[in-house]
Amino acid sequence: MTTSSNVSRPDFAVIAAWVKPGAKVLDLGCGDGSLLCFLRDARNTRGYGVEIDDVNVLACFNNGVNVIQSDLESGLQSFESASFDYVVLSQTLQAVKNTERIIKEMLRVSSEGIVSFPNFGYWKNRLQVMAGHMPISETLPYQWFDTPNIHNCTLGDFEEFCHQHGARILERRVMNRDHPITFMPNLLGMLAFYRFEQQK
Repeated sequence: MTTSSNVSRPDFAVIAAWVKPGAKVLDLGCGDGSLLCFLRDARNTRGYGVEIDDVNVLACFNNGVNVIQSDLESGLQSFESASFDYVVLSQTLQAVKNTERIIKEMLRVSSEGIVSFPNFGYWKNRLQVMAGHMPISETLPYQWFDTPNIHNCTLGDFEEFCHQHGARILERRVMNRDHPITFMPNLLGMLAFYRFEQQK
């Protein structure tokens, strides 16, 4: 069952708005399956989650989410090409080691990819760096010595990456909590969302 806290999550709502009703979705690093529950209830989707943590895998089962326990870094060999409508990587991109491989695999197994990540270019992050410290914020809550985030990036970094690796950006959305940011998004936005496909 989707919890009431999921209903109020603006990041889930942004992703759901891009997903067609009845679509087949693969959620990478799905955690406890909350996003897949939200999509199932809001968009009548079908799909799977991929998760490595034992506690989260059990939570997925309890939430009625189909989950495969696997390490994203080993690739998506378990899935056939073009077997999903969307592959989602929600606030996990910055924690994977081989970004190029993950994006390539996302576009192999699906028609479209959706990613979200904390914007390292957000002005409060920049201020903390200028003050001589690694930033700590709502979207980057860890200390430098215990963070799982190894590839922090800005909007400009990700867009350049897509251009260089044959991914065509279809839509972008930038948020500051529950507010959409359209003016100077690389400076004022906390969380970035992208929908993309293989360059034709």
